[in-house]
Amino acid sequence: MALVDDLAIYRQRLDEQLSKRLNHSSIQDNLQQAMRYSVFNGGKRIRPALIYMVNQSLNGELSNADAAACAIEAVHSYSLVHDDLPAMDDDDLRRGQPTCHIQFDHATAILAGDALQCIGFEWLCDQQNALDSTRQLAMLKVLTRASGDSGMVAGQAFDLAHVGQPLDLKQLEAMHNHKTGALINAAIELGILSANCSITAEQQSAFNRFGNAIGLAFQVQDDILDLTSDTQTLGKPQGSDAEANKPTYPSLLGLEGARDKLQQLYQQALQAADSLGPNAAVLQELAGYIVERDH
Repeated sequence: MALVDDLAIYRQRLDEQLSKRLNHSSIQDNLQQAMRYSVFNGGKRIRPALIYMVNQSLNGELSNADAAACAIEAVHSYSLVHDDLPAMDDDDLRRGQPTCHIQFDHATAILAGDALQCIGFEWLCDQQNALDSTRQLAMLKVLTRASGDSGMVAGQAFDLAHVGQPLDLKQLEAMHNHKTGALINAAIELGILSANCSITAEQQSAFNRFGNAIGLAFQVQDDILDLTSDTQTLGKPQGSDAEANKPTYPSLLGLEGARDKLQQLYQQALQAADSLGPNAAVLQELAGYIVERDH
């Protein structure tokens, strides 16, 4: 089955699961509307798909991965809602649609982000499947660690604190390993845990190398597209990073240097996945999708 088919199947499964989980009443309807607006606005669903793919590469049950897939998408969506706010990136467009604070208002966007973060953790605690409580607690720890001041939030804080300031390559990679890579690596760990099996130290090392490579590659390609694509294709303002004078791989390495870096990371991802055996071939396809995507 081609990767595009896999992604479509996982996207449909995730959307059905999210729809069920977000289908509850509230004393404030526009909060629910803002949450659903932010989750169902056309995302690529890479992180949940990665959970499902790792689960399947280890012969796991997809139903054991549903809660984790929904949780990571809720947390990712919350981060985008907050990133778009005027106090942070101040973006009016996300995936070709008005950002949450433009569609609703600033306060509602903040609260919708807060609620999405909380509900993602709640879903991990409320799983009705074959996973025992120890494994479910491990999942919760993986996602909280990747989301907070050891991961995504720390990366965003570092990013905001260094706008207009020169960074070296080591600093830039550290920032993106936290801001982007942490959730991608969390998706891999959640996929492993959802498979409800034991893996060897060699397999764990290969998964780690793969996650580190595609996490950084995802950001390098984002930086390249910010220079080379257009607003309609990207679904967000083209050139916004350059306009905000943010540190990027092209600004540090030049456009061709950034492309070379992207290819190096791609080869690292291929090599890591290759050592995981034939069941992980889909992970190699995903790496190709990440480095070749146009938005």
